[in-house]
Order: sequence, then C-alpha cells, then structure tokens
Amino acid sequence: MMLRGSLFSREVVPFYLSLLALLAATLAVDAALHLLDLVWVGKWLGIPGVLLICASFGYSLRKRKLISQGHPATLMRLHERMAWAGSLLILVHAGIHFNAVLAWLAIWAMLLNVASGLTGKFLLRRAGARLAATTRRLRSEGLTAEALEDRLYWDSLTYDTVKQWRVLHYPITLAFAVLGTAHIVSSLIFWGWS
Repeated sequence: MMLRGSLFSREVVPFYLSLLALLAATLAVDAALHLLDLVWVGKWLGIPGVLLICASFGYSLRKRKLISQGHPATLMRLHERMAWAGSLLILVHAGIHFNAVLAWLAIWAMLLNVASGLTGKFLLRRAGARLAATTRRLRSEGLTAEALEDRLYWDSLTYDTVKQWRVLHYPITLAFAVLGTAHIVSSLIFWGWS
C-alpha cells in the first residue's frame, strides 16, 4: 500500500499522470475528430500547436532578461500549459497518418522535450523542497550559520547540479526546433499548391 504523501505519490505519479494526460487528451481529440468526420481539421492543428509552443518561450526570454514584462512564476506556469497544449495539438496533427521520416523524428524530439521538461520540473521541485526542509530542521537544532553551511554543503552542491538539468533540456529543445522547422519547410515545399 502506498503511503499518503510518499515520494512516489508526490513526485513519480504526477510526472507519469502528466504524460498519460497528454496521451489521453490526444486520443480523445483525435477520436472526436474522426467521429465528427472532421479528420481534415487535424491537418491544420499543427499551426496553432507550433504557435503555442513558440509563445511559451516568453518564460525563457524573461529569465534571460530579453524581455522585462511578466512575473517569472506566472510565465513558468504559462510555459508549461502552453507547451502542453501546443504538444497536444501537434500530436493530434500527427495522428497515426505520418509516412515521412522527418515528421516522425520531429514528433519524437517533441515528446522527448516534453518528458525532459516534466522531469526537470518535478526533479527541481523535489530537490529544492528537500534542501529547504533540511535547512529548517538544522536551524531548529540551533546550528550556527557556519555549521549550517558546512552541513548543507553537499545538499547545496547537489541542488545546484540538479538545476543544471537544462543542459540536457536545451539540446533536446534545439533538436525539436530544427526537426520541426525542417518538417514545416519541407511541407511548404512539397505542398499541393494547385
């Protein structure tokens, strides 16, 4: 029996539920389009999907001080929701109808990007919460600032390392951007314009 509030229920379950929710929503929307004989709509859902994902980068721009509008925490939540919704639309756009390698590569890169983003979100939150809890516990034991710093050295170092998960997330994002752009360009080149 899983303990209420266990690490598994607080961290692992939400991660997998987020991925399963994306899959379930994709299947539901795709099924609805098929039932309503609106399969052709899926072809066009890639455009708003890409626009949502591009708009979600407001958080990254704010974090790097390229824009000054918006509160970082709010922009982060928007980033997560817009990227999720954009991924949903792109997955419905993809359906099971792809016959091009480039399109499949772009989808897999997008799914890896979503998974790495969720991993970073849950892993970073967990590491930060653990460091904060340990800090509170040690302070309540009456440790001096110097002793506290010594005792938290490895935890702080670990937390700083966990914050570097973006080192993996960025190349995955770049791969998705390149493959997605190549897919869009090739679609425009080979589009039946007549």
